[in-house]
Amino acid sequence: MKTFYNQDENYVNEMLEGILSAHPDMLKKVNGEIRAIARADAPIDGKVAIATGGGSGHLPVFMGYVGKGLLDGAAIGNVFASPSMNQMLTLTRAINGDKGVLYLYGNYGGDIMNFDMASEMAEEEGIKVKSLLVTDDIASGEKGNESARRGVAGIFYAYKVAGACADEGSSLEEVYNTTKEALEGIRTLGVAISPCTVPGADKPSFSLAADEMEIGMGIHGEAGIRREKRKSADEVTQDMMDLLQADLPINKGRRSKYLVKVFKLSWKLFLYTSTLKHLKH
Repeated sequence: MKTFYNQDENYVNEMLEGILSAHPDMLKKVNGEIRAIARADAPIDGKVAIATGGGSGHLPVFMGYVGKGLLDGAAIGNVFASPSMNQMLTLTRAINGDKGVLYLYGNYGGDIMNFDMASEMAEEEGIKVKSLLVTDDIASGEKGNESARRGVAGIFYAYKVAGACADEGSSLEEVYNTTKEALEGIRTLGVAISPCTVPGADKPSFSLAADEMEIGMGIHGEAGIRREKRKSADEVTQDMMDLLQADLPINKGRRSKYLVKVFKLSWKLFLYTSTLKHLKH
């Protein structure tokens, strides 16, 4: 894999410096900590703040979803590594609008440890925090053992649901409950066809032959469900849909009062954003 970067140890900070320089009207680092990125207008008084975080190398996750109707901030770790407890606590203080903070992040050991410690420290300072783990990846845990599953692409939908609910002025409990119900209906599955090389490493993190693919491989190269010969796009899509549909808790005719509300909120935010863009032009 061919890349352009300078020193390995500066890779993440230089990436963040570039993004902050490009979008000073939208993003800021808080209290001089470049690994804690918040909305430029944070904190927003009277609104539940949504915080996330995780390792670098997954853009636009995580900081790419910091903004109106989505996240209030993200703590940034090294490539494929958790942010520290101090980075998460610094972020929590900076985005707290006195209505509580929801931690919304993927189910990974390092993140859980550091987010839990940050939550405890924030609570001691009088900041109310609730946490939700995203566990959408069906390849990493059998049905019935959803708590073992990783959080991958489905985290975007959780961000949108939580952000829309918080923007309406809902309480921390309401944002938590609405997002939790949405998470219960989110399932994803990945397919890998090539490995990546982490900055500083001299070889890829795993290997796949040119004619191979792996169904269900994780975003860090974690083992999937099976490895097989590459197929056409239609065949791969059908395989994925069969696995996803078998796992989804769909009941015909069921409507969630929370999700109906969220869909309406999301549509209003879309119209609002579209109108602003039209007026600007």
